[in-house]
Amino acid sequence: IPSVSSIVPESCLLIVVGLLVGGLIKGVGEKPPILKSDIFFLFLLPPIILDAGYFLPLRPFTENLGTILIFAVVGTLWNAFFLGGLMYAVCQLGGPGLNHIGLLANLLFGSIISAVDPVAVLAVFEEIHINELLHILVFGESLLNDAVTVVLYHLFEEFASFEQVTILDIILGFLSFFVVSLGGVLVGVIYGVIAAFTSRFTSHIRVIEPLFVFLYSYMAYLSAELFHLSGIMALIAAGVVMRPYVEANISHKSHTTIKYFLKMWSSVSETLIFIFLGVSTVAGHHYWNWTFVISTLFFCLIARVLGVLVLTWFINKFRIVKLTPKDQFIIAYGGLRGAIAFSLGYLLDYKHFGMRDMFLTAIITVIFFTVFVQGMTIRPLVDLLAVKKKQETKRSINEEIHTQFLDHLLTGIEDICGHYGHHHWKDKLNRFNKKYVKKCLIAGERSKEPQLIAFYHKMEMKQAIELVESGGIGKIPSAVSTVSIQNINPQTLPLERVLPALSKDKEEEIRKILRTNLQKTRQRLRSYNRHTLVADPYEEAWNQMLLRRQKARQLEQKMNNYLTVPAHKVDSPTMSRARIGSDPLAYEPKEDSENLPIITIDPASPQSPESVDLMSEEPKGCGGLPPSPEEDEEGLVMRVKEPSSPGTDDVFTPGNGDSPSNQRMLRCLSDPGPRPEPEEGEPFIPKGQ
Repeated sequence: IPSVSSIVPESCLLIVVGLLVGGLIKGVGEKPPILKSDIFFLFLLPPIILDAGYFLPLRPFTENLGTILIFAVVGTLWNAFFLGGLMYAVCQLGGPGLNHIGLLANLLFGSIISAVDPVAVLAVFEEIHINELLHILVFGESLLNDAVTVVLYHLFEEFASFEQVTILDIILGFLSFFVVSLGGVLVGVIYGVIAAFTSRFTSHIRVIEPLFVFLYSYMAYLSAELFHLSGIMALIAAGVVMRPYVEANISHKSHTTIKYFLKMWSSVSETLIFIFLGVSTVAGHHYWNWTFVISTLFFCLIARVLGVLVLTWFINKFRIVKLTPKDQFIIAYGGLRGAIAFSLGYLLDYKHFGMRDMFLTAIITVIFFTVFVQGMTIRPLVDLLAVKKKQETKRSINEEIHTQFLDHLLTGIEDICGHYGHHHWKDKLNRFNKKYVKKCLIAGERSKEPQLIAFYHKMEMKQAIELVESGGIGKIPSAVSTVSIQNINPQTLPLERVLPALSKDKEEEIRKILRTNLQKTRQRLRSYNRHTLVADPYEEAWNQMLLRRQKARQLEQKMNNYLTVPAHKVDSPTMSRARIGSDPLAYEPKEDSENLPIITIDPASPQSPESVDLMSEEPKGCGGLPPSPEEDEEGLVMRVKEPSSPGTDDVFTPGNGDSPSNQRMLRCLSDPGPRPEPEEGEPFIPKGQ
């Protein structure tokens, strides 16, 4: 019935089914089965957590890890102690039925009921398709708060059997939190590495490859639970660590088996958990106390809202993408309780906790309220508040390239600033993984394959499978060969570029150059501090070298200017004649100037000197020819420059008149430079004949 399932979440419907089944069994006169904690923790919970951990979206999870940890650790501690303290006050004021419940029992009850349940969150949030950020924040909190719940539960359970609790016990209890959480992660990482290493040698027995994934994951969970460590964190760590290496080693069929088997296994467990929750509600012994139950429900909501508001105010000081009031509301409203709280309450011992039935009744009430009321109303509230939904987009090579480019860019910026943030450490981890871990855990050439190429292969495989499933390839008749298809649609092959063949030595040399110049871009830089700068012994030598280079460049520039700057504007004929007439001594010839070519200027000539092509002028007597009488009379000979033949270079091919004296003459004509002193140089323009 789609109309019902679109309004009521699947988890609510399953609980209703459980209530009906339990009522039917009880109506027949039989005793309904109760969800025992051992069955729940050992058989029903692990598949759900493994499915969540193995397919965890790692990038958004790691980017928001700080926020998730603050919500999971500080938020759960706040909920537990706030709720436990207020419930203790309610018990003291609530009359004779509640006076006997002490502080430790209330704190234990607070620790059970305060944790957000991953099963309930998954069941509701998968259906409303909330955006990735909010989903990973609430779901990540529900996964990681398991360590806090386990520690507080065992701590208060142990303290209940003590006659007196000392300060040392409290300190040891605080330290046990780190042992439980980090110990669970360590166990998961060890089993994840073992699973990845084992998958390296399974190429000849593909059938049992999925078995190793399930086996080692379950071993990680059992090993953690055996030592009272966090089994959920062990499962998540094992799934996250093994997945990239296992997927590189196993076949595509094994990958498909793991994917669908985990999805099926987790959904079966989820269904059984919610049905058993309904059956256990009918079958269990209940003790209803209005004051205790209503106070629990009210204080649960108050603690969650206050915790989210205060923690978000603190978190937003450090976040770039701030959590808006709408986001805060969804995070607070999405704090659903589920079967983990029920199973922990069911585990309580009657000997130390005589009020166990009342605790279970209050826990079931809170679970039903959060799953039914909050679970059913969160979808319309998301639509009403116009909260951003998850956009179903396929990942592309383009997106992957730009993502990697931005990662490298941000890592480089952090290095330049001297600030080692999470991009720096992520880059270090990737380098270590590529250099050492991949070689040990991935078989064959896949260990050296770049991330982008691996992603491309995955996309190609996915696209091919989708094409087959959609019937794209099925349209081609099987009898038609590829040759006949080419004949039907003939295609002209593109002309291949003729590339020069490289020898092996040359190719290796090019590779070596690229390796040395492209891969050593990262250098360890200290944070800048002017008080701690150390004098560099090479700095002075570098400065001297730079100064010498600068001087050489300036000198070269001056020489170029001297030889290439065009001559000054020549005066008009009237001004030239007046200047020569006023100062004839300036143009007196020297004694050793008989061998120089003589340039005669007729100031009264109507031709403007500006129209002369300097490159086509040849002084008389140049080119090895004796001066003719006509040239003696004319003084300066104008000749047309011969066009260069095709294939010759005007600049580098020497011409007929490129003798040293001719070049010198051309330079003088292009730029006479400053007038030389009489004792330094020779006269530029001799006195006319």
